[in-house]
Amino acid sequence: MSLTDSDHDLVVEELGREPTRAEAALFENLWSEHCAYRSSWPLLSAFDSEGDQVVVGPGDDAGVVSIPSDDGEEVYVTMGIESHNHPSYVDPFDGAATGVGGIVRDTLSMGAYPIALADSLYFGDFDREHSRYLFEGVVEGISHYGNCIGVPTVTGSTAFHDDYEGNPLVNVACVGLVDDPDRLVTAEAQEPGNKLLLVGNSTGRDGLGGASFASEDLAEDAETEDRPAVQVGDPYTEKLLIEANEALIDEGLIESARDLGAAGLGGASSEMVAKGGLGANIELTNVHEREPNMTALEYLLAESQERMCYEVRPENVERVREIADRYDLGASVIGEVTEGNYVCTFEGETVVDAPAAFLGDGAPYNDLPAEEPEEQPRDLPEGVALTDAFEAVVGSPNTASKEWVYRQYDHEVQVRTATPPGDDAAVLAVREAEKGLAFSSGADPNWTTAAPYEGARAVALENATNVAAKGAAPHAAVDCLNGGNPEKPDVYGGFKGIVDGLAEMCETLDVPVLGGNVSLYNDSVAGPIPPTPTLALVGVKDGYDAPPAAIQGDGDLLLVGARSLEGDAEARLGGSEYLAQFGGTDRFPESLANPDAFVDTLADVADDDATLATHDVSHGGLAVALAEMVTDEAGASVDLDAPSKGSPAGLLFGEQAGRVVIETTDASAVREAFDGVAPVYDLGSADGSGSLDVSLADGDLSYDAAEIAGLRDVIDRELD
Repeated sequence: MSLTDSDHDLVVEELGREPTRAEAALFENLWSEHCAYRSSWPLLSAFDSEGDQVVVGPGDDAGVVSIPSDDGEEVYVTMGIESHNHPSYVDPFDGAATGVGGIVRDTLSMGAYPIALADSLYFGDFDREHSRYLFEGVVEGISHYGNCIGVPTVTGSTAFHDDYEGNPLVNVACVGLVDDPDRLVTAEAQEPGNKLLLVGNSTGRDGLGGASFASEDLAEDAETEDRPAVQVGDPYTEKLLIEANEALIDEGLIESARDLGAAGLGGASSEMVAKGGLGANIELTNVHEREPNMTALEYLLAESQERMCYEVRPENVERVREIADRYDLGASVIGEVTEGNYVCTFEGETVVDAPAAFLGDGAPYNDLPAEEPEEQPRDLPEGVALTDAFEAVVGSPNTASKEWVYRQYDHEVQVRTATPPGDDAAVLAVREAEKGLAFSSGADPNWTTAAPYEGARAVALENATNVAAKGAAPHAAVDCLNGGNPEKPDVYGGFKGIVDGLAEMCETLDVPVLGGNVSLYNDSVAGPIPPTPTLALVGVKDGYDAPPAAIQGDGDLLLVGARSLEGDAEARLGGSEYLAQFGGTDRFPESLANPDAFVDTLADVADDDATLATHDVSHGGLAVALAEMVTDEAGASVDLDAPSKGSPAGLLFGEQAGRVVIETTDASAVREAFDGVAPVYDLGSADGSGSLDVSLADGDLSYDAAEIAGLRDVIDRELD
């Protein structure tokens, strides 16, 4: 580990001396891109984090929003998201599993109980053996850890794209519940003289230098050479930590808290006291360890899992020890809060003595050049038969059923999941407020590869549409912004595009962004990843019931949203799975003109008794949306024969954001609700045929539910 020359000079100037080896390593990790956001922070001011519902915004382990209950009392919901990209490439099982563990502990540190997880996963081409190896290992790691700790994984996304081959992405979001505002805890140290306790698993040498590892491009030999930087998780200890944390919060024993993630003990403890404008005295030999002869640097920077740092009043220390012992967890008094520097001693020697604020905020930000991406020219494939296109797009691993993934997750534990995985959004029963919490998470690399700014706007609108389709009004969001090496102007330009696009659409939708995670240097010998803005968004509704995505067979089918297609014979196909399958380029379509009014109206219509089914139109376009709605018991007859509505390929496979298919028994009421908001098109009617029949100007398509299921089970077929 070594500081760059420029960083070294800054440290020497501040300290007035050469840093010790432990200080140099601590600065390197805390000033890494992963911790300090040196290349991304100048862009993040684009996000609006204000709102009456916002209790804790960016800067803590998780954001917090309030949800008013029907009796006037408030409950709080926490939201956090993180990436474990590089570790999941080196060791897919442990890398993904510890990503789950880390985001759950972020939730615990706010005094919340974790109630739901979402995973958004991105891999190289599904046909490649290495991509499947990573895919299977990551899903196994997430399911093992989440199932063992008893937190349901209820939603997410999975995408395959050539440019993730050398660097997959594993983004995990967690929602937590604080059922009494008085239980809320933050990471801001409160008072000098309070003790700092390390509670949880013992400390080993695993995960050393994980923060700096996450801030570098992946090398060709990363799978072997970087394995020591990957943490190893123990979900059974995490489950004990969850319950112990709940007991500690119940008794009001915690003044502030931080989970031990990036940069380990040095990161968590220094950040806590820096937030409070304070310092600390840490005695590293007090740390309970599981390996002999550990050095000061190892105690400071090991990222051993299932550990929390708590600030505790002196009179409460013994009670904290008792509760930790009850749950078979270690508890060490490692130091106390002071008004001075952040000081660490080891075997009688001072190994760190620096201002806590300088450790956390002293890194200078990077001023990097950015190149605007070029607009895609129009070069569409010719001669593609509609049946071939339908089968290729519906049967693509990107749009196919993800049941193979989510059936490995326990989504029913805690008995809150009212709408399970496989729908547009999960709906959770927050009985403490008698509200439903809709939860959606994901991104589409095809969209942001074609147009970073407009594609990111579409990502935000799609996630908002997902929750609105279940009758919930969008309430808050967190984001995980993934990019390649920011020192490359074209890569940084694409990253800037997704930041601006996501921020602009969230502000338009009046959705505060509570915080999130930035992961850069997702670059390998295979090249940079696509700019990938994963958004995790929640919406709130009265009650827990929601219309399903599957049609019921008793109503009219309407397509609502997007700009008018009438006279648009050249509907844009940019960023579509259709072009991914057959080649060609096109400009990505602009999003709906009035997205906020569309989303608000959709949430109201979805909750109407006449609405039988709702389904977002996004990845794969209308063709995939309709295919996903057909069941053995219910089918649809759809008429797209009017040539004035656009080309058959554009109508079926265009992926313009801000559209939904609605099955209703009162079509006139839907038209009235959306009058002046968004166009409404008659698609046809639902029936009991169990088949999808589509009439087009260039021919008809007809597939029964079994044939569609055969196309959509490609992942199951290839992996089972």
